[in-house]
Amino acid sequence: MVSIIRDFLGQQRLAMVGVSHEPKHFSRIVFRAFRERNFDVTPVNPAMGEVDGAPCYSRVQDIQPPVDTALLMTPAAVTDEVVKDCVDAGIRRVWMYRRSPAAVSFCEAHGMSVIAGECPLMFLPQTGWIHRFHGWLHGVR
Repeated sequence: MVSIIRDFLGQQRLAMVGVSHEPKHFSRIVFRAFRERNFDVTPVNPAMGEVDGAPCYSRVQDIQPPVDTALLMTPAAVTDEVVKDCVDAGIRRVWMYRRSPAAVSFCEAHGMSVIAGECPLMFLPQTGWIHRFHGWLHGVR
């Protein structure tokens, strides 16, 4: 799993699906954490036009130029549908913050690299002590 995570984080450009309109929501914290580490993060939320000054797209298929990596911060029920959009958009790497067994199976059946159920903040460099500790507990730090 660690090698898949390293590959994912080695991609500097990615979509983040399910970024909340609420500035203090966890998805916005993750969005800002990636941007602070110089990732080119494209937000996706059909109910928003922009997030923290970045243009926001309704679907991953709409992103131009296309991305091949996506972080899904969506509820599991929505994730099941979003992964279908990811396949249509040509995305090859998917990180699901909230695990969905059906979505994991779908991605694997379509040859996608999948990370399911892990918190991205445990793996980003220079995160807070609680995230580093959480990563240590999971045996990834």
